[in-house]
Parts: sequence; structure tokens; C-alpha cells
Amino acid sequence: MKTIGLIGGMSFESSVEYYRLINEEVKNKLGGLHSAKCILYSVDFYEIQRYQAEGDWESAGNLLGDVAQTLEKAGAEFIIICTNTMHKVVEHIERKITIPILHIADATAKQIKETGISKVGLLGTTYTMEQDFYKSRIESNGIKVLVPNTEERVGVNRVIFEELVLGEIKQSSRDYYKEVIQRLIDNGAEGIILGCTEIGLLIKQEDSQVPIFDTAVIHAIASVTKALEEDDLNLMT
Repeated sequence: MKTIGLIGGMSFESSVEYYRLINEEVKNKLGGLHSAKCILYSVDFYEIQRYQAEGDWESAGNLLGDVAQTLEKAGAEFIIICTNTMHKVVEHIERKITIPILHIADATAKQIKETGISKVGLLGTTYTMEQDFYKSRIESNGIKVLVPNTEERVGVNRVIFEELVLGEIKQSSRDYYKEVIQRLIDNGAEGIILGCTEIGLLIKQEDSQVPIFDTAVIHAIASVTKALEEDDLNLMT
């Protein structure tokens, strides 16, 4: 089993879910008392969010690159960044390490393609919904990405930063997200990407008429698959 390096804390609400999901998946696959070999470095989200707001992505990338270096030195064999938005600086991070990063958008696109869906709606922070670093990665797999309108993007982002990252789950916000999801479906979305790792705390499959792709769940399970690849090969020989 490979050792997974997790860059977490963005926010810790979703990092807790990553840790739980990864260990549950290892237990499900290996049984008994097995759990994941992983190292979690939890950053101070205040610093990251400040860099985001200032548009200082270089400083954010350097900070996370240093974190990734620490994880590699501690024994991590690959890295997962437990947030969608900060994949914007994945190239900054990659330059500082020699181990691979399992990209959240690649894992998500793979699962979408396996369902045969070709058009999805994307919910996330305004950075993720409006900038190309994430959408283009999904679309490079032949999947069309739709986003909410300008007003809705502001509303979706507000719920993330004023509620979900603080652990606040409100029915009124769930109802609002369901309305946004329905409009994306009306515009042709065949599935919905929860492109912020906290949204899955609010929105579940029963809240949508089309398949929900919870990126935190997908990413966590994909990391276990990667961690166990060598073990699977050994079992086959």
C-alpha cells in the first residue's frame, strides 16, 4: 500500500470527510483491521483564503508547494489536494516535488465518462466556476461544462464561504442550491459536479434529478485505488 499525502485544511470540514472516506474505503477493500497509510498536513485556511481574495496565487502556490515538500520528505508517495479551487496552483506545487499529484478534476472526469454523460453542471467557488483551470481540465475529456448565471454564482459562492466552510448546514441554502441545480438541468445538464469539497455536506443525490458527482468522495476513493495499485498487481501474480 502506498502512503497518501493529503494537503488539507481548506477547509477542515471537508478534510475530516477525506480522512474518513479514505480509511473506510481501505477497510472495505482489504477488510479486517486495515486502514490507510496516509499523512495529513492541515494548513491554516485563513492564509489561503487571504491569498485567494488578493489574487496572489503565486504565494498560495508556493505555500502549498512547501507543504507538499514536507509531505514527500515525511514519506508520502503521492499527493492529493483536498480542495478543488487550489488545483489552480497545481503546477506551482508540482515544481517543488518529485512525487505525483492525483488531480481531482481528472478523477472526476474519469467517473463522468464511465457513466456516458457528456454535459454537466458545475457548482463551486467563483474561482472554480469562472476560471478555466478546472473547467478546461474537465472539458479536455470531451465533457461540456455548464455553470450557473452570474447572480447564482455569487449565491453559491456565498454559501460556501459564509456557511459550509464554517460547518453551518442550512435548509434554506439547500433549497437555493436545489433551485440552481434544477436550472442547470433545464439548460441541458445531464449530471452535476459538486466542485467544492464542502458542497457534499449540503447536497446529496436525493436533491437532484440527475447524477451527482461529489468530488470529495470521488477523489478520496480514487486515492485509495492508486494507493492499492501495487497490492492489486501482487495479488494477480
